[in-house]
Amino acid sequence: MGSHARPNRIHRTGVRIATAALVGVALPLTAGGLAEAATPGATHSADDNGAQGSEATTPAGQDQHAQQQSRTARTAQHAVKVKTAAQDAQVAQVAKDQAGPQISADHAFLLDARDGSQEREMWAGAKADESVPMASTTKIMTALVVLKHPEWLNHRITVKQAYRDYVQKAGGSTADLQTGDTLTVEQLMHAMLLPSGDDAAMALADNFGSGATQDARIADFVSQMNAEAQQLGLTGTHFDTFDGISHGNNHSTARDLAKLGQRAMLQPVFADIVKEKQFKTEAPAANGHTRYYTWNTTNELLGTYDGALGVKTGSGPEDGYCVVFAAKRDNRTLVGAILREDTDKARFDDAAKMLDWGFAH
Repeated sequence: MGSHARPNRIHRTGVRIATAALVGVALPLTAGGLAEAATPGATHSADDNGAQGSEATTPAGQDQHAQQQSRTARTAQHAVKVKTAAQDAQVAQVAKDQAGPQISADHAFLLDARDGSQEREMWAGAKADESVPMASTTKIMTALVVLKHPEWLNHRITVKQAYRDYVQKAGGSTADLQTGDTLTVEQLMHAMLLPSGDDAAMALADNFGSGATQDARIADFVSQMNAEAQQLGLTGTHFDTFDGISHGNNHSTARDLAKLGQRAMLQPVFADIVKEKQFKTEAPAANGHTRYYTWNTTNELLGTYDGALGVKTGSGPEDGYCVVFAAKRDNRTLVGAILREDTDKARFDDAAKMLDWGFAH
């Protein structure tokens, strides 16, 4: 998508050339070259008294007339060169705008969230609609399902040893929740979204799903995630886990994740959490003492990119480096997604380039 070209006026020695159009205007030819009429106000056949051909009847007059023709031709030729250069520059700019941001990621998508009620597609990478593993960006949907019950945000959940065992066995990211501690749902949301704690995600899935066993409750929670994806029209998305550690069928597209991120940012609790660089809290411990927790965000755009609002990162051996991101400038909010980036640094560099391009258009 390119920007709309605005007419430019370039003045050179009394000749005004319009460069808004991308096609040239042919200049009429005379026996002496380019038309003399290109220079307004030039006098060729009449003097101030209206006499016809008075200058041409003398050698001096003929020489003066020839010099005028030469100057006119040079002026017109220069104007054509200026016009051609301006057209070339404009064509190059249009091509650059249509090409979009210059990034290394193919699985990328950017949208303008507008007022939140609708979004406008701004740019799609070559593989924006290819379904691939999405790692911990999965937790955006985990949060959305939990936030369907805002009345439970202050409900306390006791950390089970099973949550710690799961993280250790799977080798996942952790918020280092301690067995027996009781944390509120809102605290667990911080633990899941900032340091990307799989233990916190499991605690939420175990308590917001239905069933007689832990496995049944988690399976029910994942089914709620898929139902929400279907309702949101995320046709390239399927979940088989609550945290992104896939069992082989957990995938999404950059387009779907950007839309999911946009929808999540409409939730004030979610938006308030993901914009934090660090969160400190305390919780009752099993021994009756107070446990103190400090969780830092994994989103490096926060604090480094002007207007960054955060959202969620993810990474894994098959997933590569992923990030769903958002930023706001001049009352415009942009949301984007990158999947399968090669390095940790590249995902944030590309996200910044996408945002820069988006705000410029």
